Amino acid sequence: MTAKTITFDQKGDFSAIGAARNWCHENGYSCGSMCRNLPIGLLKGDWVIAKWRNLTKKEISQLNGRITSADFREGPVSVIIDNEVELKKKEQKG
Repeated sequence: MTAKTITFDQKGDFSAIGAARNWCHENGYSCGSMCRNLPIGLLKGDWVIAKWRNLTKKEISQLNGRITSADFREGPVSVIIDNEVELKKKEQKG
């Protein structure tokens, strides 16, 4: 499984996470809710995603990626898209 990682390092309170969320929405991904320093789940399409701590192991395994950071307030923030090649193949099949 290959993953694509994009790092956002904008300066200012929550600027990097804001830029990361904007990128996700512009590229068709829904973002979960922030919960302390835990990852934020990503799914391709229009979804409502619970906080990481409320996701089951099965739900986590079904995510298309996650947003991670040691400090969401100050950044940097990384968007990690899991297996982008397989995701594109599924989209093309319809």
